[in-house]
Amino acid sequence: MKDSINRSIKSCGRLVAAFTATIVMGLTAAHAAFPDKPIKLVVPFAPGGGADLIARTLAVELSKELGQSVFVENKPGAGTIIGSDIVAKSAPDGYTLLVSSIAHSVNPSLMEKLPYSTEKDFVPVSLVVRSPNVLVVRADSPYKSVKDIIDAAKAKPNQLSYASPGNGTSSHLAGALFADLAKVQIQHITYKGSAPALTDLLGGQTDILFGTSGSIGPFVDNGKLRALAVTSATRSSAYPKVPTMIEAGVPGYVSEGWYGLHAPAGTPAAVIQKLNAATRKAAQSEFFKSKLVHEGMVSQTGTPAEYEAFVRAEIARWSKLVKTDVITK
Repeated sequence: MKDSINRSIKSCGRLVAAFTATIVMGLTAAHAAFPDKPIKLVVPFAPGGGADLIARTLAVELSKELGQSVFVENKPGAGTIIGSDIVAKSAPDGYTLLVSSIAHSVNPSLMEKLPYSTEKDFVPVSLVVRSPNVLVVRADSPYKSVKDIIDAAKAKPNQLSYASPGNGTSSHLAGALFADLAKVQIQHITYKGSAPALTDLLGGQTDILFGTSGSIGPFVDNGKLRALAVTSATRSSAYPKVPTMIEAGVPGYVSEGWYGLHAPAGTPAAVIQKLNAATRKAAQSEFFKSKLVHEGMVSQTGTPAEYEAFVRAEIARWSKLVKTDVITK
């Protein structure tokens, strides 16, 4: 009887072991097969801006690297919160990714409550590009320099306005930093994307814009906008004759935009690594880099851990400015 029980126990043990091995092999095969269907890049901005340009250009190269279609879906609104929330609540399988930006790092301190946790509901894939903003005015604007804008703003506080594609975007932060360092008061007018912000600037509804290189480039080229300064520490390759904000008379001013990829928390590490490897190759392709040159953007990728550290540093940096009340809703 005792021997019979022992044999039964051993038999059950073998069945459990076999069943467990089958599950592990199945999961491994599933991960190894990733991706086996199209991947979606959620852009939390309206079409036509820098994020949209980066996403669509990256999608072309990612499709080649991953062997699956990669498409872009624009979900603008609420300073990128709408699109970010969609990704945060998506299945953690690597098929829905967020095109994250500087707004991802400032919203936690800018907004009293978010429908997701920036640090807990996302996992980093990779930084993709860094980009300066460009301070522009209409071609017929009376402001010919940064000094002209500062003088006008000091003479009439809160009379000048700057447009941005949303709260917490690089354009918004660039304007807020300008107001802080130049000691001026200017109104922030927010829109649901770069395209509508540009439309109102060109139409005369707002006075200035700290636009992404990708969004304002065509309008500078056709003479409808005048570039007065770039927000990076050094001059942009796309605008070599345009001074930096520091050169234009605002000491200590440096503000760069950036774009990267995040996935929903819980996405398998093997999937993240595959996405990271594909992103790094895609961002180094000649096609991708050729699209960046004219826009003044610089390809910069790295490991998921490096991107996580970068975002955390950005969160700390901008929270300090938010606490000064210079950045407001």
